[in-house]
Amino acid sequence: MNWNLLNFEDRMIPLDDWIQTFVDWLVVNYRSYFQIIKYPVEKTLMSLDYALNALPPMVIIILIALAAWRFSGKGLAVFSILSMLLIGYLGLWEDAMTTISMVFCSVTFCAVVGIPLGIGSGRSNRFETFLRPFLDAMQTTPAFVYLVPVVMLFSIGTTSGVLATIIFAMPPIIRLTSLGIRQVDAELLEASLAFGATPWQILRRVQLPLAMPSILAGLNQTIMLSLSMVVIAALIGAGGLGMPVFQGLNSLDIGLAAIGGLAIVLMAMVMDRITQGIARGSQKNPRQSQ
Repeated sequence: MNWNLLNFEDRMIPLDDWIQTFVDWLVVNYRSYFQIIKYPVEKTLMSLDYALNALPPMVIIILIALAAWRFSGKGLAVFSILSMLLIGYLGLWEDAMTTISMVFCSVTFCAVVGIPLGIGSGRSNRFETFLRPFLDAMQTTPAFVYLVPVVMLFSIGTTSGVLATIIFAMPPIIRLTSLGIRQVDAELLEASLAFGATPWQILRRVQLPLAMPSILAGLNQTIMLSLSMVVIAALIGAGGLGMPVFQGLNSLDIGLAAIGGLAIVLMAMVMDRITQGIARGSQKNPRQSQ
């Protein structure tokens, strides 16, 4: 055996240079196309951010409390009110609204893209096999790694942070939508076919209603991942609650970082309980989405 083959320093694969060259080539030749991709995300984010910051804080608090009461009960409604009031009195209201707009924007695009991909994956073994390595890579790649190519392709700012968040947070909703579709009882599908239902009717009236709890669980996980990523996105100039955390780390201001982290935790708890309540309601009555 030729032991010289194990001299790694002399036989290093310049994969990092190849990737850098490829990204540079994309920036030079296809930057305009990436700006087209950026446009709908930017407009959606700007509209949400403007609407949330334009509404009086009391209106936002009441809407969140009503949603919490409707889906999870009075206890969460009271907790939601206290949490949002605390965020406001900490001086982080505008940052909180920006974070909510970033999360809503990210989750919207994750759902619009991810649910159809999950349906296709659930109905086709070949498509599921094709998607699996991409989803594995998206879920295991460290969050910070997304930031460099996103900055090169889309520049810095809040919109770029949302684009990185969409990529980071999309796998759960694809996987759990696919799982929900696949878990539908085969006998129900056979009965639907026997009664003459078309594939579209089977999807809309049988598979999607029965898979809805799994889809909503995927949505819950996407929301949680979005919240974690929008904080990291402060490193590339994204606004929101990640900014006080980032500023606190840079200046060793523990208090500033702590209140930013506390606000994120409170928002995550409220969003998590509301979406879990929606999922439980759907599981009790799977026909409500028909």
